[in-house]
Amino acid sequence: MVSLPGSPATNLLRFLFLGLSTLASPSQAQLELHVPAGLTKLKAVEGAEVVLPVWYTLQGQVSSGQTWELLAVMWFLEQEGKDLNQVLAYISRTTTSKPGVSLVYSMPSHNVSLRLQGLQEKDSGSYRCSVNVQDHRGINRSHSSKTLELSVLVPPAPPSCRLLGVARVGTNVTLSCQSPRSKPAAQYQWERAPPSAQVFFAPVLDAIRGSLSLTNLSSSMSGVYICKAHNEVGSAQCNVTLEVSTGPGPAVVAGAVVGTLVGLGLLAGLVLLYHRRSKALEEPANDIKEDAIAPPTLPWPKGSDTISKNGTLSSVTSARALRQPQGPPRPGALTPTPSLSSQVRPSPRLLRTDGAHPQPTSPSPGGVSSSTLSRMGAVPVMVPAQSQAGSLV
Repeated sequence: MVSLPGSPATNLLRFLFLGLSTLASPSQAQLELHVPAGLTKLKAVEGAEVVLPVWYTLQGQVSSGQTWELLAVMWFLEQEGKDLNQVLAYISRTTTSKPGVSLVYSMPSHNVSLRLQGLQEKDSGSYRCSVNVQDHRGINRSHSSKTLELSVLVPPAPPSCRLLGVARVGTNVTLSCQSPRSKPAAQYQWERAPPSAQVFFAPVLDAIRGSLSLTNLSSSMSGVYICKAHNEVGSAQCNVTLEVSTGPGPAVVAGAVVGTLVGLGLLAGLVLLYHRRSKALEEPANDIKEDAIAPPTLPWPKGSDTISKNGTLSSVTSARALRQPQGPPRPGALTPTPSLSSQVRPSPRLLRTDGAHPQPTSPSPGGVSSSTLSRMGAVPVMVPAQSQAGSLV
């Protein structure tokens, strides 16, 4: 089979048929097309094939003794909202057609039935057959046409099943089932699979929308639910598993998790803020210590009265003991050596064992005042008095 001519050729053929019908004389033989009773409207399944049966007869051919020849056979597809579409043409012993379209019998023949293979939904519509004949001289002609309706049906495509809602005890859920393609529109039926088999009907079942409403869920309602989508030419099914939970819902769990994360975040923020404040308080103290000037170091004499037997500082005198003596020292008295003990205020005097009164030791000139010692960090310490011979009294 070759390709059909373009749109201009189709229009020319249509004009030719109209002209031949006008020239046909009523006194000549009449052409009549026939279709079997009850087959003017056909149905076929997508993917299959169908035959549109048509044949013709001539009235008055035998009585007149004339021989008639087939001139042309043409098939057209008419669809609402679309232009006329030529699917097959037999003209002057040459046949052209669309892919999958052919005549059942070889031409010339009185049976001009059309075969359609590999049907698709878009092949639905009105098919019109037009036939023209002429006599052996090519003068007398006759024309006739017939129309058949074809509907290509589509079985339901596999539907998709979904669970709408949260399956917990006491809640309500909806099972949804929908086929993406079906002609005519699919009807739906829900049932629960064994061991707890159950078939559902209205009002919980919507056979048009394919929804099943389950209310006040209980643990016994758990199981596998099967949806069947069907029409007059086929069916398909899908299933969904319903598990009724008795614990907290996902929203509660999610809320608890979010709350825990928020709490941990706040705690981490507080700890970080505490560390930053502690560090901020330590930095000024360190700056003050680093910038402070150390006090001058005083020369400490090596007198025996300043360091005890264990090598530690024995005493520090106050500012009152650092005053100059009022008179010359007595004969035989020891002149005190300037030392730490002589520069600080003596501790309360202890009684001598020999009954002699202790003489106050005058600080040497140029001693350090008590205020200076206090700033230097000196601490007054009580020590026993010492005799002139160096013994403790």
